[in-house]
Amino acid sequence: YDLILMDVQMPEMDGLQATRLLTERLGAQRPRIVAMTANAMKGDREACLDAGMDDYVTKPIRVEALVAALQNTPARRAAA
Repeated sequence: YDLILMDVQMPEMDGLQATRLLTERLGAQRPRIVAMTANAMKGDREACLDAGMDDYVTKPIRVEALVAALQNTPARRAAA
């Protein structure tokens, strides 16, 4: 995958934990991760970025914000 739209509030493992785990397991090979969350309080964006996410989009989603996140995602090269 080129991109993961990561929900921050999930049952059992939240998006912050999932991002840390993906980064630990896949390192630089992991897909770009964009937080998609209703959390829009001060510090929420920073918490997502500190966990290793690459971008942050709040709900309700503004089309232009989603398009910008998608356009900033480089295509991954197919495995040989």
